[in-house]
Amino acid sequence: MKVLVATEKPFAAKAVNAIKQEIEGAGHQLVLLEKYTEKQQLLDAVKDADAMIVRSDKVTPDVIDAAKNLKIIVRAGAGFDSIDIAYAKEKNIVVENTPGQNSNAVAELVFGMLVAAVRNFYNGKSGSELMGKKLGILAYGNVGRNVARIAKGFGMDIYAYDAFCPASAIEADGVHAVANQDELFKQCDIVSLHIPATPETKQSINYTVVNQMPKGGIVVNTARKEVINEAELIKLLGEREDLKYVTDIKPDAEAEFQKFEGRFFTTPKKMGAQTAEANFNAGLAAAKQINAFFKDGCTKFQVNK
Repeated sequence: MKVLVATEKPFAAKAVNAIKQEIEGAGHQLVLLEKYTEKQQLLDAVKDADAMIVRSDKVTPDVIDAAKNLKIIVRAGAGFDSIDIAYAKEKNIVVENTPGQNSNAVAELVFGMLVAAVRNFYNGKSGSELMGKKLGILAYGNVGRNVARIAKGFGMDIYAYDAFCPASAIEADGVHAVANQDELFKQCDIVSLHIPATPETKQSINYTVVNQMPKGGIVVNTARKEVINEAELIKLLGEREDLKYVTDIKPDAEAEFQKFEGRFFTTPKKMGAQTAEANFNAGLAAAKQINAFFKDGCTKFQVNK
């Protein structure tokens, strides 16, 4: 089988070597397409691929149509909204992700940005501490659990809401389970977002929701840009000078957000999974999942059932 690794943002060399050893060790052929600049390069490369590993690369219907032999796509990471999973299903192509492989990296970034935020981005003025603050975690999946684990070390009071995770599972981790999203924003000094971009969540973090936060509230977004209603959040930041918004995802309206100096921060590009460890773990996991699929049809991590 021919396995294409198509990465506009390449894996680290160590990860590529591990992927190569895993794929070729199972008797398959590995083909690399790295740092491509034109979509046609991807269309050409995927023509005879039986499997594909991607990172944040867009796998649209035209890419799927060009891949006549494609049987499985694995997204090396948790989010898979860059892949048209419904169209892939129509074409009988399995789409998988690698949940949990980037989770610690994202969780550590949350606290890297949070420490900067509570210290006023090191502008020389007196800030505050995380100890004793109420932290709300919106979606208690792999990343949310890691955020809770790290928050305990800071001595924070931790709350969480997840529509699909039983309150008993949250409470078992020593975290307060709240009844709904509004309750989380009302109670917590800081809310960290870990929700996927779905029809239900897109634009859901809006003026009304965030305005429920106590004075000095901070919203941290390492999830997806689409969950933020940017126009309404900009309006709210203009009205409430006590609020802060930090994210590793450049907003569409970045210039408008930048007007709130000292209360808004974004990284130059999405940084959640940008660690050597996460890069390696996600890439190797993707390779192992492809081998398992071809060996015995394993689809444990399929997201388009």
